[in-house]
Amino acid sequence: MKVSLTQHAMVLLCAGWLFGAVGCDQVASSSAAPQASRPTEETKPTDQATTAATAQTLDQSFDDIKFEMEIGTPFKRSMLRPEIEALVGRRIRIRGYILPSFLQKGITSFVLVRDNLECCFGPGAALFDCIVVDMDDGKTVDYTVRPIAVTGTFDVREVLGPDGKHLAIYHLQASEAR
Repeated sequence: MKVSLTQHAMVLLCAGWLFGAVGCDQVASSSAAPQASRPTEETKPTDQATTAATAQTLDQSFDDIKFEMEIGTPFKRSMLRPEIEALVGRRIRIRGYILPSFLQKGITSFVLVRDNLECCFGPGAALFDCIVVDMDDGKTVDYTVRPIAVTGTFDVREVLGPDGKHLAIYHLQASEAR
């Protein structure tokens, strides 16, 4: 399956790649990026307790989605810890910063980064230090230099740069950002 990123998020990731500013390590065409697997009918929770746990919002941090990866090593999905894989399809809340762009108000798609100056703004920043965020239909967020909490459904979606290297692997379909 192909991942479709909004034009704005792709511009942000590509601009970061071109200028060596976004370290989410390495964004080729989104058409080449595979989409993470989704739960099938067979794997969906069946009892009420499991369903309630799945619907619960989990507070996460960028440390929670970190994994071992040597600098320069190509990303492979098998590198993800089981705890990260268990978040796929789950509703999470994570705090971070909006990667600056040309939009200031009414933003529907953005890149959430671990911190505002030291992590994803320099070459070689970790791949797990950014999340591509798409707001739900009708929802927007305004740019701020302050940290924000974003709530939505977590996914793993590989986004490759023009050079074939990974720029981002995490995605959040967000219902709220404040």
